[in-house]
Amino acid sequence: MRQIILDTETTGLEPAQGHRVIEVGLVEIINRRPTGRTFHRYLNPERPVDEGAKAVHGLSDEFLAGQPKFAEVAAEFIEFIRGSELIAHNANFDVGFLDHELGRLPDPLLIADLARVTDSLEIARKMHPGQRNSLDALCKRYTVDNSNREFHGALLDARLLADVYLAMTGGQGTLVLGSGQTSQQAGVDRPQRQRPTVVVPIIAPSADEVARHEAMLKRIDKAHKKPCVFRALDEPVTVQ
Repeated sequence: MRQIILDTETTGLEPAQGHRVIEVGLVEIINRRPTGRTFHRYLNPERPVDEGAKAVHGLSDEFLAGQPKFAEVAAEFIEFIRGSELIAHNANFDVGFLDHELGRLPDPLLIADLARVTDSLEIARKMHPGQRNSLDALCKRYTVDNSNREFHGALLDARLLADVYLAMTGGQGTLVLGSGQTSQQAGVDRPQRQRPTVVVPIIAPSADEVARHEAMLKRIDKAHKKPCVFRALDEPVTVQ
């Protein structure tokens, strides 16, 4: 199974308002193992970056002006994701922007023409309802080190999401300990610790205690007009 973890950075929040993709990061996973193969490109959006977006990712107009346009890397991007399961956090955002970029090509495409999309945010919300499920929150929950995430970055965030997604979807019912042994079987062959022998002393009642106990039983007999259960227990059992 081939999966591609995706993240993008953009000039703003709405492609319908002319905002563009400025960074794409992809991380390849095959059979739940990262292969080390990635795709990472900065892009010239041919427009200014909103100040709010710039505060998130730190990419300046001057830096992006020297980068290739999406159309120049589109063929490589398409080939990288074709036929895969594409996994993104809040996938509608990333896919919406990429559909907008692919729609500007001479032969327009949609992400749905190339890959099946899975939203890791939806998975997280089902697994952790009512909790924060941002990438930072999930990194903390699954002990994924995100200490280098001073700014958002497409490739950095894709790598973090890959670790989070694999941890979140592990689904390991029993801990495998090696040699076919599961956690339920662990310890079966270990030497059993012997419990120490404890001698419980038997303390007989005094004559005064026996007399007071008998007086109490008589009062119970009289109150209920029949022998109390203590006397019944003292009677011998006859086996029929």
